Amino acid sequence: MAAANYLTSEDQFLCSICLDVFTDPVSTSCGHNFCKDCITEHWDKSDRCQCPMCKKEFNTRPELQVNTLFSEMVTQFRQTAQQKASSSSSEQQVFKPGEVPCDVCTETKLKALKSCLVCLTSYCETHLEPHLTMSGLKRHQLIDPVENLEDRMCLKHDKPLELFCKTDQTCVCMLCTVLDHKMHDVVPLKEGYEGEKAELETETQQMIQKRQLKIQEIKHSVDLSKEEADREIAEGVQVFTALKESVERGQANLINTIKEKQKTTENQAEDFIKELEQEISELKKRSSEVEQVTHSEDHLHLLQRFMSLKVAPPTKDWTEVSIHSSHEGTVVRAVVQLEETFSKEMKKQLDAELKRVQRYAVDVTLDPDTAHTQLILSGGGKKVSHGDVKKNLQNNPERFSYPLCVLGKQSFSSGKFYFEVQVKGKTRWDLGVARESINRKGGITLSPQRGNWTIWLRNVNEYKALDDPPVLLSLKSQPQKVGVFVDYEKGLVSFYDVDAAALIYSFTGCSFTEKLYSLFSPGPNDGGQNSAPLIISPVRVN
Repeated sequence: MAAANYLTSEDQFLCSICLDVFTDPVSTSCGHNFCKDCITEHWDKSDRCQCPMCKKEFNTRPELQVNTLFSEMVTQFRQTAQQKASSSSSEQQVFKPGEVPCDVCTETKLKALKSCLVCLTSYCETHLEPHLTMSGLKRHQLIDPVENLEDRMCLKHDKPLELFCKTDQTCVCMLCTVLDHKMHDVVPLKEGYEGEKAELETETQQMIQKRQLKIQEIKHSVDLSKEEADREIAEGVQVFTALKESVERGQANLINTIKEKQKTTENQAEDFIKELEQEISELKKRSSEVEQVTHSEDHLHLLQRFMSLKVAPPTKDWTEVSIHSSHEGTVVRAVVQLEETFSKEMKKQLDAELKRVQRYAVDVTLDPDTAHTQLILSGGGKKVSHGDVKKNLQNNPERFSYPLCVLGKQSFSSGKFYFEVQVKGKTRWDLGVARESINRKGGITLSPQRGNWTIWLRNVNEYKALDDPPVLLSLKSQPQKVGVFVDYEKGLVSFYDVDAAALIYSFTGCSFTEKLYSLFSPGPNDGGQNSAPLIISPVRVN
């Protein structure tokens, strides 16, 4: 039989079970043909023995007969198809690395043109033809060639993944919808794809918009930072120009003062020298007259002459006369004056700095859930003191068991914030900020490595910054109110003596990665000597 005759009705050579060309075709008593393995496996899995084509039921499994003529026709069809594939393989592209190969080609693998989601097979141009011409295969879903088609099968039920479960956000097969995903919101893959695509596009657009807004925010922050930098530079130039001019004036005044003193000394010396030279001249004249008189032999005349020479001789006593340098201490006095100028300028800058940070004042209240059981909170959550006696409170994870600490309720994870605490009348206290993960159930070390940035007072007047290593502080006066300023992004924590407008200490180069909370410890009562509370005060700009 000619190959052309077969090609006009190729679907008659396809098994209705596997949808592929017959292999060992057999016939049932009702006259339908199937692959021997296909029909056998079908009946093995089925509860009833019936023909898959006409649905005729058999009381007993019929004996399968080999259809000799039909088997020869299938063999002839295979040979014709193989010859056609062989003759056209030279015209088709051979599979290359990175491309999807045809799963049917046995010798030279050709490049696949399509993949069938029903057969889970990729086909080259030749082997794809049945899917384009046979009515049974035309209903199959073809897509551009893809690898790993087995990934499109349900691993549990070995069925195609052709549905999408919106409830569990996963692809499922038909059996999944009646078993594991029963009552779930299940839709066809295309509908699920379109829904997910729309949602993803919306989400992506929202993410893009958020990032565009973030870019604008960052640019705005850069602009503000530049304005602040320009302002700081202008103020800095103004301050240093004034200081430089003050230094230059001080230097000029110093030089003029020294020169004037030196000129006075030189003038005084010149006057002394002239006076001495005049006396020397008079004494030389008298010496000459005495020399002349000594040559006379008239003793009476000689004595009379001596008496006249003794009249009005130089009588000034030069023993105590001297020239003293008056430059000592001039430089020191000039430096002291310059230091006073610097101190005034520093005080002015610190006043301005304190006013600047006070603009970032926040309302802080104490969190009773974090307070040690011996601490007493009052004043609407603004005061804390030591009460000596433990209160019967729930030992929740947030509460400090040691030391005598309490945190503020408010947390900060960006930007700048400032608050003030009255420490008047206390002999001991700890104050600062701490990260959220600070240890609260046992002894803690106050240091940046342990997630806290604090200063403390001990023994009435011993101040220390708990840095790495700790720094002993030498303060001109005892602070009555302490201001705490944090710049999260810059990693800065600064403490101020509010009344004196003086900087106490700054932690710089800090690395903040968690929420920050204000930290307070009033210290033990010490028999009433340290009974005064720490008080969170409202911020009033100086």
